Amino acid sequence: MATQILIDTQKRPMRIHLVVLLLMLLSSFAAAEDKVPDQEGPGGQAAESTAAPLVHPGLLHGEADLARIRANVDRAPWRSGWEKLVANGHASLDYTPRPAEVVVRGRDRLHTEPENYRLLFNDIAAAYACGLRWRVSGDDRYADKAVEILNAWSKQLKRLSGSTDVCLAAGIYGYQFANAAELLRGYDGWAKDDQTRFQRMMLEVFLPINQRFLALHNGTKIDHYWANWDLCNMASLMAIGVLCDRPDLYQQAVDYFRHGDGNGAVAQAVCHVHPDGLGQWQESGRDQGHSLMGIGLMGDICEMAWKQGDDLYGHDDNRFLKGCEYVAKYNLGEEVPFAPYNNSSHGRHDQISPHGRGQLRPVWERVYNHYVVRQGLSAPYTTRMAEKARPEGGGGDYGQNSGGFDHLGYGTLTATLE
Repeated sequence: MATQILIDTQKRPMRIHLVVLLLMLLSSFAAAEDKVPDQEGPGGQAAESTAAPLVHPGLLHGEADLARIRANVDRAPWRSGWEKLVANGHASLDYTPRPAEVVVRGRDRLHTEPENYRLLFNDIAAAYACGLRWRVSGDDRYADKAVEILNAWSKQLKRLSGSTDVCLAAGIYGYQFANAAELLRGYDGWAKDDQTRFQRMMLEVFLPINQRFLALHNGTKIDHYWANWDLCNMASLMAIGVLCDRPDLYQQAVDYFRHGDGNGAVAQAVCHVHPDGLGQWQESGRDQGHSLMGIGLMGDICEMAWKQGDDLYGHDDNRFLKGCEYVAKYNLGEEVPFAPYNNSSHGRHDQISPHGRGQLRPVWERVYNHYVVRQGLSAPYTTRMAEKARPEGGGGDYGQNSGGFDHLGYGTLTATLE
């Protein structure tokens, strides 16, 4: 009843698809309660699913990727990426996790408790960096440190709280946490029961917020939220699906990317393709920092799907590449066309925003290496941005606030292809 009241009050369009929403929520809640998978197989998938088993490790880094990194770590440009990882204070055996029972992001008149979400994004950055350092070096001490961090949080975290910004926390930190855990898959030092507890945390704490947001958008109009809000929750939904062997969750994220109504679906994120082939990014009239954030999130979604055999990079005639080229060209200091953009909540944008222009984020290596190296396509502006940003660092290398931890990073080390 609460869902129906919310929709009627806000006069939401019928395209919310209430039946689909109900099935999504009921299946995910039931799975979170009863179907946490063990490490023997896809026991957590819905009973009626006939989807092929998911590939592991199968998020941002597959087994072939990890082998390639190990084989090339002493060669350029991998070496410079490795040096960025080793120099980052989060990739340290001295790192001490600081778990919390409740993580708060965002305050309003109903949510007045102090924000503490930096505890979570710092610890995730450390778990990922240490896990990656173990995968490359083979030094089990770093795996043990990553496990220490993951276990500390899965033993303590009970819920996420705050204003509507809690949806950003569930999305960004959900997909990053799942990636950190996937790196540790197969490590003998991470007990099976501890892995199961971590998966349960992801299913019970992060997933429900991801799915509710993508289905309801907090009762607002479908175009109210910027692309990055959708994208981070899509990324979390996808990553949790893979981590927990839930093909149904993974497929929900893939379907939303291709056919969703919100601004994170590729048709809305790249909201206009100009005659010259450049794809205008949905947040371009807002600022460049959030446009870059969107490139990073969509790139990670596409790569995680690629590992599972789905080509989202190439969907709709490489629409994402058109968006990458648009954002890259403008942030390299060149001019781009701009089509007026109308948004029911944020008004009309008649010109691109220069705010944050030229900012660097660790988002370009992945898309450059896919489109140019892996696929052999021309992407001159993406190529130049990748060269400018190289070598890419990780959490904390781009500032100490939340924006400096929006991306896992280290793309020069992990995404460079031959």
